[in-house]
Amino acid sequence: ARKTVATREYTVNLHKRIHGIGFKKRAPRAINEIKKFAKKMMGTEDIRIGVRLNEFVWSKGVRNVPNRVRVRLARKTNEDEDSQHKFYTLVTFVPCTNFRRLQNENVDSV
Repeated sequence: ARKTVATREYTVNLHKRIHGIGFKKRAPRAINEIKKFAKKMMGTEDIRIGVRLNEFVWSKGVRNVPNRVRVRLARKTNEDEDSQHKFYTLVTFVPCTNFRRLQNENVDSV
């Protein structure tokens, strides 16, 4: 399976991923779990988190991480020639009020 440039939207359930984690490690763990999720879905080692997504995860403090977050995963070609990875994944925040009946969607790359 040769990888190509692709963009998809997913809902990540952070609640189940940080269950049982101590208060002071919740938001940092949530960021790591988003990275892990992106790596699994897109199959790239290089994961980059968008500023808006980071601010959203930290918006209620280190302890009270939002239960779910809608993210857009974009697999892009790495411009940096020195890097050993051919692609990187950019994870950006998608504002969403209601998570009911949302599917994982392919988004046409802009």
